[in-house]
Amino acid sequence: MKSYIDMISLYLGLLIFSFLITSILVVPFIDLLYKMKLQRRKQVTIDFQGKKLGIFDKFGNVKVGTPIGGGILIIAVVSVLYLILFPLISFFGTQINLAYPLKPELNILFFTFISFGLLGLYDDILKTFGFEKSGFFGLKMKQKFAIQWILAIIVSVLLFQNLKIDIINVPFFGVLDLGWLFVPFSSFIIVGFANAYNITDGLDGLSSGVLLICLFAFWILAFAALDTPLTVFLALWIGSLIAFLYFNVYPARIFLGDVGALAFGATLAVIGLLIGKTVALIVIGGIFIVEGTSSLIQLLSWRFRKKRTLPAAPLHLWLQNIGWEEPKIVMRAWLAAIMLAVLGLWLAYV
Repeated sequence: MKSYIDMISLYLGLLIFSFLITSILVVPFIDLLYKMKLQRRKQVTIDFQGKKLGIFDKFGNVKVGTPIGGGILIIAVVSVLYLILFPLISFFGTQINLAYPLKPELNILFFTFISFGLLGLYDDILKTFGFEKSGFFGLKMKQKFAIQWILAIIVSVLLFQNLKIDIINVPFFGVLDLGWLFVPFSSFIIVGFANAYNITDGLDGLSSGVLLICLFAFWILAFAALDTPLTVFLALWIGSLIAFLYFNVYPARIFLGDVGALAFGATLAVIGLLIGKTVALIVIGGIFIVEGTSSLIQLLSWRFRKKRTLPAAPLHLWLQNIGWEEPKIVMRAWLAAIMLAVLGLWLAYV
């Protein structure tokens, strides 16, 4: 019992420490982004027929000038703190419980966290400084999407070969053994969540707040699974994200940027796969699924039917267009995310 309480105390302490470090760094980091001119630029959105989509620019361009790249700070803080603090946990005699071999699990976690972040940072730099137009090391959308798939397949192969993960738990039915089909399945989940998160990241505090709720749910699952490396990672991530969210809620002083959106979406998916609760992942991350699906429906409609299926997409943009205020959309999305997290936790143990 004492060991159990000690572990809870440790994880809460790590969360608080990560929160304090990020809180100290975030304001100077915002100033640095201003100096680097890594800020949101005005843009004109064009549909498949070459027409301007005024609805995107009407709501999006009011945020012009706000620094982007908050994901850089969170990724750096979590990675550095983990590198320093995790070895100290065992050094001071705290028991380390492993669900998987330590090194392969950490390699998968941080490869996902950093590689998708670097791809997102590349995208942020292109869009911010206009390199997309000049062709300076520019990649087309299809090429960047292909890189996402390459990264996701690498992660999936590592999950399959190094950690021997090839099953998913389906509530009410039991364990489903996918064999080698786990690789394309998990790759699809990783790419899907990376892009769904990126699509959701359109309102102040929306994606970060929903993610925070999702991470708390998976923190509980990781602790129950006795996976110390993953639980420590989540503690540091949650603490840093709370500090960031203080400056990201309406009116936002900083945005995650693609560097954070792609990294966080992909890593959330990998955490769900590591815990073996893929169905729970889809439910807990339901807001991201709805946002991404609504955008995909609209995209396919434009491509094949040359017209809209939905009045506007993603969902949060449609709600804005019918008159909902931004904070109202975000707060209600958070409430929905809380209930989805509770439902997902319940399904995880059915």
